[in-house]
Amino acid sequence: MNWIKGLCYFQKHVKPQYSKFGGLPYREKVSASEIDTFQNVTGRCFSSQSDPDLSREWFAKLWVADKKKNSKFTMKINQGSEKPVHSSGPIDNIYEKMRSLKLPLDWWSSNASVAKTQLNEPVETVHAPPPSQSVTGSLKPTSKEEALVASLLARSNLLITRDIEWANLVLGFEQENRYAIVDASFPQAPVGFIREQSHLIARQILRTRRPFVACVTDAMGNEVFKVRRPFWWITSTIYVEIDGKEIGVVHRRWHLWRRVYDLYLGNTQFAVVENPGFWFWTFTLKDINGKVLAEIDRDWRGLGFELFTDAGQYVIRFGRGDAKSKIGAAAAIQDLEVERPLTLSERAVTVALAVSLDNDYFSRHGGWGVPFVTIEE
Repeated sequence: MNWIKGLCYFQKHVKPQYSKFGGLPYREKVSASEIDTFQNVTGRCFSSQSDPDLSREWFAKLWVADKKKNSKFTMKINQGSEKPVHSSGPIDNIYEKMRSLKLPLDWWSSNASVAKTQLNEPVETVHAPPPSQSVTGSLKPTSKEEALVASLLARSNLLITRDIEWANLVLGFEQENRYAIVDASFPQAPVGFIREQSHLIARQILRTRRPFVACVTDAMGNEVFKVRRPFWWITSTIYVEIDGKEIGVVHRRWHLWRRVYDLYLGNTQFAVVENPGFWFWTFTLKDINGKVLAEIDRDWRGLGFELFTDAGQYVIRFGRGDAKSKIGAAAAIQDLEVERPLTLSERAVTVALAVSLDNDYFSRHGGWGVPFVTIEE
């Protein structure tokens, strides 16, 4: 124990200093008198004299003093180096949960989430792409409910892509469905999102027949409207609510192999869908005279996606877009010729139909094994 006393004396008189570049210690220049004193002390420590009486309490005090000194030094080094970060809104939380979206959503996946910035730097804001159709004529809002959905639905083509549910794919655990909405004329950034809200136990037991409420939001995460789908046994029904007011409904009509849907705005039917069934994946909305109003086309995303995932992709075609939106790759998009443009409320019902189609026919009905698409009830 003699050598400990000598080291303690050396530590007391020759204090370590810390480098400003890496925090590594170095020693100040030691005078000749200090070196002589240290040699005398160490000589006595390693002599044949008896060990000094160093108690446990003394070592405890020494350890506490060293801890305080190190903590003060660490605080001094880190002071002013950390700056708080800021988030620009709920889009951070929504999009971070949807990292598995594939083409064409990878065009905007690296830019959709708002980057966190430091205190003195400008905060990046998210701007939704402009509408690809002018909000005039039949698209002009006629109520406060339609004014809420104008920025999202005044577009010629909407691409709705469902997120991959990894727990369902690997474990057969049913998760809440999530979708991203992209304007095909401006694929750089999403214009909205759809997020299901349902009960955990109901999802596992009832599967595609479960009741749920899906919230449709804009690119900033602000709620635009909701779709509500109650439990069903034979035929499904889905309701559209804007600002708490029910504006429309989609009823599925039973048929052995055909896929028939009736679309209502209030109590008035404005369109019907009569799909031949089997592997025909185009759903055309027609009026009472059989004229085309809109079209929902489910895209083929590749063998791997179709066999092992529920990540379907749907294109909703509402008609011709404005000439100013036909720039770049958007100029190659072929617009659908329609009898008349759907109103904003009718378009909200059409989006609800796409959600209903995804759950009725294009979702997995079990955990393990190859999923299949139902062709009949």
